[in-house]
Amino acid sequence: MKCWVIFQPSGRRGYVDKGKNLLQSSRELGVDIKTLCGEKQTCGKCRVRIEEGSFPSYGIYSKRKNLSPFTSEEGKFIDAEDKRLGYRLSCAARLQGDVVVYVPEESRGEKQVICKAPSDMGIEINPAVKGYDLELNPPSLSDPKADLARLRADLEKRHGLKGLDIDYPILIRLGDTLRTAQWRVTAVIWMDQEIIDIRPGDFKSLYGIAIDIGTTTVAGYLCDLLSGEVLAMDSLMNPQITFGEDIMARITYTTKHPGEGLKRMHEQIIQSINQMIVNTTQLIGASPEEVYEMTIVGNTAMHHFFLGINPEYLGKAPFCPALHQSIDVKARDLGLKIHPSGNIHVLPIEAGFVGADNVGVILAQQPHHLDEETLIIDIGTNGELVMGNKEGLHSASCATGPAFEGAHITFGMRAAPGAIERVRLNPEDDEVSFKVIGVDRWSDQCEPEEIGAKGICGSGIIDTVAEMVKAGIVDKSGRLLGSIPSSRIKRAKKGYEFVLAKVSETAIGRDITITSDDIRQVQLAKGALYAGAKVMMEILGFKKINRVILAGAFGNYIDPEKAMILGLFPDCELQKVTAVGNAAGDGARLALLNKDKRREADDIARRVGYIELTLCKDFADQFASAMHFPHMRDPFPHLRGLIPDEVINLRDG
Repeated sequence: MKCWVIFQPSGRRGYVDKGKNLLQSSRELGVDIKTLCGEKQTCGKCRVRIEEGSFPSYGIYSKRKNLSPFTSEEGKFIDAEDKRLGYRLSCAARLQGDVVVYVPEESRGEKQVICKAPSDMGIEINPAVKGYDLELNPPSLSDPKADLARLRADLEKRHGLKGLDIDYPILIRLGDTLRTAQWRVTAVIWMDQEIIDIRPGDFKSLYGIAIDIGTTTVAGYLCDLLSGEVLAMDSLMNPQITFGEDIMARITYTTKHPGEGLKRMHEQIIQSINQMIVNTTQLIGASPEEVYEMTIVGNTAMHHFFLGINPEYLGKAPFCPALHQSIDVKARDLGLKIHPSGNIHVLPIEAGFVGADNVGVILAQQPHHLDEETLIIDIGTNGELVMGNKEGLHSASCATGPAFEGAHITFGMRAAPGAIERVRLNPEDDEVSFKVIGVDRWSDQCEPEEIGAKGICGSGIIDTVAEMVKAGIVDKSGRLLGSIPSSRIKRAKKGYEFVLAKVSETAIGRDITITSDDIRQVQLAKGALYAGAKVMMEILGFKKINRVILAGAFGNYIDPEKAMILGLFPDCELQKVTAVGNAAGDGARLALLNKDKRREADDIARRVGYIELTLCKDFADQFASAMHFPHMRDPFPHLRGLIPDEVINLRDG
């Protein structure tokens, strides 16, 4: 049985199977509704309103009773008044009949602002794929040598290449190609081992693309394999997000939907990468088939989803991946729309939850060549840590959760237009100014109706809580102090909340606030990172960290001072805290442009020690202490003068 469903304001409509929830229905009809928890009814971000009554223009009578009964889980996010108005969680409400569904502004998916711009890298260009111009002597009765033998002989004579294999589809077309080109061709050869294409004419261009598959975002860099130049780049949201914001949610989805779940995860990421290939090649007027090589980095779960490998065992102790080493796969075997004979090189994995992306970071940043005690933090849904110096490196992974992506924050959202991304608070009067993505000026330079804030993204969350700590509105333990006289502090259902943007400054018809629960989510996320770093310091015998590197696109937006105020990492000279952008993507480019870097990546993956934090007895104690701002006991002398003395321990010991 089918139900007629209409989504507004988009106007998308269609018949959907009875029993499906509204979130599933929205996907089928091409409507983008926010979801951060993978249909677990735990984030409350997918609220919609069910219209009641007759809609003659649509030929439909919409009834709220045409959905499954309201659940107790929905009651955690929808109060009695909103329930009366017809609000439901789209992941909970299942179709029993025809409905008109209104998707409010705050629940509409927006195209995330993703900045994963490439870093400048000095590198010797030595790609795995190279082109060789050839002008062959055509066969004759006196020289009837086979086409492939003729080709191989010329490659050996002119370029010193011996014993070359040829990809079967290229062999099939070889005779026609050589004669059509009148024996003047370019041989495209991979790793000096295999002929992967024969192109008519002289050698003009050769392209490769490096891909960073993140849990939240995917970035691609189309490169000239001759010059090393980044010719075009593209980035997009990882489409797997609709099945869960974090890694474990996606692994759980695949295990609960045997066969079909993994297939959908794999197909979605392949489709997205194919779109990225089309987008980037179009920008330079090239064809996707002119791309002959692709390098891939990603965490271990993304690695398995990309390759179509069952990720079930990653979610169970001892968290064992299917393989550690790098792997090469033909593009046609994965359905990737570069040249069918092109190669896909997937960088190696370090351990269960420390994947090829971490190898890419190390490859790009080279911490194993530094004298200083260095900490690299890749802040994301899955926080990855690298610590050490030229004496050796260790890595660890900790589940920070998606708080810094906006999940589990009352008005949290991803970095899309309308998101508050920067915050300043005047400690004298608690007045706030903020910057919204898509608006050039700060809020105190705009008329209220020009601002249009919809929520707050990760960098804004960090700014806000740090500013509240600086102003003494939030104490060391994370308590929002309702006793402070301020028009912006209001009593809420649970404790107090701080009004960040007033209703007149928002596009959602209500105040945007930071609640006590929101602060708690920040504490949980930052506490995991700090505790992981402390455990690693103790194991490695480091008394302090001399350099902190913030990796990842999100790290580019973090104010190092605000991050240290919160205690995302141990005390360090602020000038020694740097953001390096998408270092994992940089590592993928290095492996694309220089095949020797692939051997280095394999060596790194085997040499880096892995610390399983869940097995460390003092991790829980460290985590409890790290819940404080910036820490319960550890000294932060480099924050002297930035926050109240009573909040931090300033001793230099």
